[in-house]
Amino acid sequence: MTQPPLQGKVAIVTGATRGIGLAIAHGLAAAGAHVVVSSRKADAVKASVDAIVAAGGKATGHATNVGRLDEARALVDETVAQLGGVDVLVNNAAVNPVYGPVENTDEGAFNKIMAVNLHAPFEIAKRALPSMVERGGGAIVNISSIGGVKPEHALGIYSVSKAALISLTQVMAREWGPRGVRANAICPGLIKTAFSSVLWQNEANMNRFLKAQPIPRLGEPEDVAALAVFLCTPAAGYCTGGTYMVDGGCTI
Repeated sequence: MTQPPLQGKVAIVTGATRGIGLAIAHGLAAAGAHVVVSSRKADAVKASVDAIVAAGGKATGHATNVGRLDEARALVDETVAQLGGVDVLVNNAAVNPVYGPVENTDEGAFNKIMAVNLHAPFEIAKRALPSMVERGGGAIVNISSIGGVKPEHALGIYSVSKAALISLTQVMAREWGPRGVRANAICPGLIKTAFSSVLWQNEANMNRFLKAQPIPRLGEPEDVAALAVFLCTPAAGYCTGGTYMVDGGCTI
């Protein structure tokens, strides 16, 4: 019987209790990884862990607000202490407290967006790097957005943070590749999640998106998860520094 491609690996997924993050967590567990489910709310973390275990996977939980750097660092440190190390990191947690003209973004909202969407992925990846190198290499997947390639309407600073995350991914790939650590970015388009509901629940917005897509449907979290899992496996061993669209072709 063929061994699952991530058997024996430890994977951290942030924002892993719903939507894209939850789908990725289930996908990584199905591929054999022991998944560390991370999100802000402890009850949601427990429910997600229980669901993965019920499906036959291995998972533990860690309630973390990644916007607080001490908690972000503790997520990695406690994973290493409890499970022996980190092999895979998926930075999925993100926030966008402002929807509207960019000038409506005040200092507090700007700092929060950057803290969660950019600084936290950097801090967590940097903290995990020594363990990945010690264990012979690792894979990092940063969940960006099509807004990181082309600014999205009414999502100004969110789009800026996601563009910076793509650049950070390329820096990680270039600097850490010689040490066996790969880094790639995924840019979802309009995916049917609670996070993006302000877009797809608005019929005019949804029609605008779908008219621009060769594949005229909303994306599902599993569409993103399938690619994320692939990028974390040895099958993607020659892939690093990439920016991959999961958007139905809307950025063509």
